[in-house]
Amino acid sequence: MSRGTTVAAAAGAMFLVGTLAAVSGLIKDYPLYGGQTVRYAVAALIMFAIVRARRGPRAHLTVRDYGLLVALALTGLVLFNVCVIESTRGAGPALVGTMLATVPLVMAVLTSRRPRPRLVVAAAVVVAGALLAVGFGGGGVGALLWAVGAVGCEVCFSLLALPLLPKLGAVGVTAWSAALAVPLLLVTGLAIDGADMLRVPTLPEALGLAYLASVVTCGAFFLWYTALPRLGPGRAGLFAGVIPVGAITTGTVVGLGLPSGAELAGAAIVVCGIVAGLLPDRPVRVRVVQVPADGPDEHEDQGRDDEEDADDADRDKGHDSSRIGV
Repeated sequence: MSRGTTVAAAAGAMFLVGTLAAVSGLIKDYPLYGGQTVRYAVAALIMFAIVRARRGPRAHLTVRDYGLLVALALTGLVLFNVCVIESTRGAGPALVGTMLATVPLVMAVLTSRRPRPRLVVAAAVVVAGALLAVGFGGGGVGALLWAVGAVGCEVCFSLLALPLLPKLGAVGVTAWSAALAVPLLLVTGLAIDGADMLRVPTLPEALGLAYLASVVTCGAFFLWYTALPRLGPGRAGLFAGVIPVGAITTGTVVGLGLPSGAELAGAAIVVCGIVAGLLPDRPVRVRVVQVPADGPDEHEDQGRDDEEDADDADRDKGHDSSRIGV
């Protein structure tokens, strides 16, 4: 995969995640946890069908691999949705959208012991643009804590997948994480909504759930997990800033209103920050100056000459005294 294709995959993945906000309006009346359960169940079936159709070598998962997959499903899928839902209930979508805009900066700092200054600056530019695009929101301490939790879960969504991708690939990680999220969401939904967590969806709800399962989950997850190991978590994290761009664009397409000047300016700043972060590092050129070996010091030469002159003088005196004696 070329670098351009990798960048397009990362941007496309986060753009598709951004469409979630507009499409969620179709399923706003459907039980939340039941809807997420259906979404990931359908996505898992699709991705496992693709795995079987490929007929590649079967991956042998260790206990550690299963642990990482469960942690990925729990944090990156289940808890992420819980945090977003609860934060939105307390403060609306603006607050959690604002906090998620800080993901590029968090990824840039956490994924390196000594983050490159240019990458940190680029991440800060992306954050600033995303904040301008989504607004600053409001809400109490509880909503803020849920939003902070969503940021942590979003980071786990990438970092926990990295060790699994060489063995399972993008399709396998997507399939396993979605499948493991289903029982976790089912238990959560039963605990909160009881038997009312599932019902027969209406046609718009069915279309919305189908879009979330096929496009946002299968499509976005696959693209993201394809680009992530090639870009590295630091640079890949920059593309989280594309999420509000996807939300703004989708809202315009489905007729939710034209974007404001602040939204367009924020989107432009996000693009500039991503481009700055993806620029190749300039090699450090060290100019080697050859210094000739130091010659004998002038003072040392002068001292040596003086000593030789003194020896000659003494020798001459010796010759003179011998003549006198004779």
